[in-house]
Order: sequence, then structure tokens, then C-alpha cells
Amino acid sequence: MIALCLALGFSMPARAAVSFSCTVSATGINFGIYNPLSTTGDSAAGSWTVTCTAAGTGSATVSGTLSMSTGSSGQYATRKMMSGTNTLNYNIYVTPSYTLIFGDGTAGTYAPSESGTVTAGQVYQVAGNMYGFVPASQDVVPGSYADTIVITVTY
Repeated sequence: MIALCLALGFSMPARAAVSFSCTVSATGINFGIYNPLSTTGDSAAGSWTVTCTAAGTGSATVSGTLSMSTGSSGQYATRKMMSGTNTLNYNIYVTPSYTLIFGDGTAGTYAPSESGTVTAGQVYQVAGNMYGFVPASQDVVPGSYADTIVITVTY
């Protein structure tokens, strides 16, 4: 069983007339059982949601960027899940076509941004999917492979 765990980070500057209370949640990507003899890779999806509630008076424009860490590999080009000292290559993408690597906007990666106007007493919510892919034909030792990715939302 291969699972990808997500840890969540959050940072946001204070606002004068309108303040925000935000929560971030995500579902992990679970690839299931990897078959190294298969000629097709394994794919799985997860999702993320950012929910902000505005308090105070008036309204404000909220802009934010979602970024992901490199995980155990220390690089975006090929993320690695670990089982002890053994590794299994994979990556996380913004699109189901596996063309845009989810990252921090550097090294050819993409970090999605969103903005909108929030009025005090209202909720602003942004949700999306992330798509994981494990390439085929990796000669790996049987085991339980996992990685931890930190998601950071900066407003």
C-alpha cells in the first residue's frame, strides 16, 4: 500500500478593517498497490480546500498562492516516496494530463494563485485537485512507500 501524507502550513498578514480566519484541508493521494511489472503507471488524485471567513467591517480583496514542498527527494523534478532506504519515483501535478508539476513556482513548477473580494461576515472558499502519478516499470523492493508534502498557502 502506497500512501502520500500531506502536512499543512499557513501564513497570512493581518488586515486593517477586515480580518480573516482561515483553515486549510487536504486529502492525501493514495496510489494503492504498485505493480513493478505493469507497463502503465499508477495514478491517483487528492484534493485541497482553503476556507477563509471575513470579520470586521467592509470588504477586501484576498489574494493567495498555494505551494507544495519537494518532500523526501528535495527536488521537484522527481519526488520520491520512501520505504526505509528504498525509493519509488512519483510526482504531483496540477492537471490530470500530468504536465504541470505542483510546486512553488520555481524550477519549472506551478503554484496556483487565486483572488477574490470578501465582505465581512462572508466565507471565501477555493478548492482544487492534485493528481499523482507513479511511472511504470520501476524495479522496487516490496514495502510501504510514503512521502510527506507540506502545503503552504500564502495570503
